Amino acid sequence: MDVGARLKTIRKLKGLSQRELAKRAGVTNSTISMIEKNSVSPSVSSLKKVLAGMPMSLVDFFAVETPDQPRKVVYRTDELLDIGSNEVIMQLVGKDHPGRNLSFLRETYPPAADTGPDMLSHEGEEAGIVVQGRLELTVGTEVHILGTGDSYYFESSQPHRFNNPFDEPCILISATTPANF
Repeated sequence: MDVGARLKTIRKLKGLSQRELAKRAGVTNSTISMIEKNSVSPSVSSLKKVLAGMPMSLVDFFAVETPDQPRKVVYRTDELLDIGSNEVIMQLVGKDHPGRNLSFLRETYPPAADTGPDMLSHEGEEAGIVVQGRLELTVGTEVHILGTGDSYYFESSQPHRFNNPFDEPCILISATTPANF
């Protein structure tokens, strides 16, 4: 990937001059110019500093669609972004889709894995279907055991938690709105 050309394109899409971006990022104008001309290859920390001036994360920088790129439609297994934590694998579909309104995930909960001791709560809605194994879902004070083919749908503002206390992995396909990831 041509980091310099990408930086230049995104900077222009955001309506920033090299000088304005340099000022916001706390770097010299020549630093921005050299990166855009590929005279230097920025370190991750340097690129993060420059992107903070837009503001934009590294993930967004490499994922954002630029006008010269066709909109991606198909995402292969190795292209899914793992946003999980602990032992839970959460693979996000469409990480670079512009204006994404929902998070669509393939989640894997190994035996004894969960979303953590604290209940989750955020705006929006969640839905999912268990495609393999079993899962314990807590919504509010109610605990539900879901098996293969079972599904759920609830308002995400209700405190909730996912847990796999069983001996086999659980695979879940889920969606949340708004796009939280």
